[in-house]
Amino acid sequence: MIENGLSVDDVPDTRVSAGDGSVADVSRRRFLSAAGLLIAGAMLPEARAARSRDDTGSGNRVVMAIVGGIRRAESFSPEGLQYIPHLVSDLGPNALLYLHARNEGVTAHFNAISSILTGNWQRVDDWGNQAPASPTLFEQYRRERRASAGETWVVASNKALTRQIGASSASHYGPEYGANVVFPKQLMLMAIVNALRNGRAGNMADRDKVEAELETAMAGSNYEGLGWNVFDGADQLDPRVRGTIETAIANFVHTGGPTSGDELTFFMTREIMRKFAPSLLVTVFSDVEAAHFGSYAMHLAGIRTADRLVNQLWQEIEANPEYRGKTTLLILPEFGRDPDGSSTNGFFNHRANEESTRDTWAMALGAGVGQPTIVERPIRQVDLCPSLAGLLGCRPLESQGASLPELRG
Repeated sequence: MIENGLSVDDVPDTRVSAGDGSVADVSRRRFLSAAGLLIAGAMLPEARAARSRDDTGSGNRVVMAIVGGIRRAESFSPEGLQYIPHLVSDLGPNALLYLHARNEGVTAHFNAISSILTGNWQRVDDWGNQAPASPTLFEQYRRERRASAGETWVVASNKALTRQIGASSASHYGPEYGANVVFPKQLMLMAIVNALRNGRAGNMADRDKVEAELETAMAGSNYEGLGWNVFDGADQLDPRVRGTIETAIANFVHTGGPTSGDELTFFMTREIMRKFAPSLLVTVFSDVEAAHFGSYAMHLAGIRTADRLVNQLWQEIEANPEYRGKTTLLILPEFGRDPDGSSTNGFFNHRANEESTRDTWAMALGAGVGQPTIVERPIRQVDLCPSLAGLLGCRPLESQGASLPELRG
């Protein structure tokens, strides 16, 4: 039994690492605790195939899945495990689980994600009107490894993010070394708005017509207003990416099942991975933020969706030869949520200076992980950036974060 009521039973070679460095063998007990970025080559497949791995880094790739606010009560607690079955049963047995990954900064979306991506606690505008003040992992990787503009991507559902999330305002860094930033849900919303404005609202009931509306929206201009910054940095969507986006849209609208912003984000992420096989990808899921509307059921549904999608993301990594065996997947929430009974309406928000809001978790799988391990000592979210920089073959910059010994190439 480990703290917070979590237990481990019967998974061979799974270990629990205590803060003092001791390791307890739990090979006969089952793992009931689990946790929770895009171009490594040139844009053209033949250019990617011809390029030496030594040109841009260690050969390792990093994919990071950041989910909005999830409390321990709805995840890694006895009553919360039911909402994250894939993290527990499918991913957990082979994972490095940090039971306590603390957000000690601003518990707002843009600042929280900026802190994770820079290794420094950020205190800029909560709505993305200012860039992070220190270099992001994207900039570190591209500047040090001389990586091309297509090497790094952000695909996000969260409306609090803007294209500013892809690069900092730090001198000697900035957009020249930043990531491509894509907001698929905004593309969907824009298509619907355009249909309504042009008297074609009825089209939204037919999936074929939804696809046509989305493709019509793509043909429009002013992608900067949506946060697009894809290679050319121009208003018009770069033609090298257009086909990939169109494929993702087609797959999304023809799935036949329930859809959501996170589903569209996943489809877009997967198509970018298949087309370009990038080195550094961050995907941000935010269906859980339905909590802001006061619906606990919708919040739980968002947790279940994120749990399923991160498992599908790992399956894609394992099935794709460009990723299999050389990719580290990191999964974590941005923060928790406020405790029930608080003056900030409990799970609705994430503003309280409480353990429920600050104490989260993180899970890593793949190339950067050795033995499956449960780490009980607290880490900070800012510790992840220097650790991932090391996996990408970069010398970590001086930051508030410290490299984690369990994550190594």
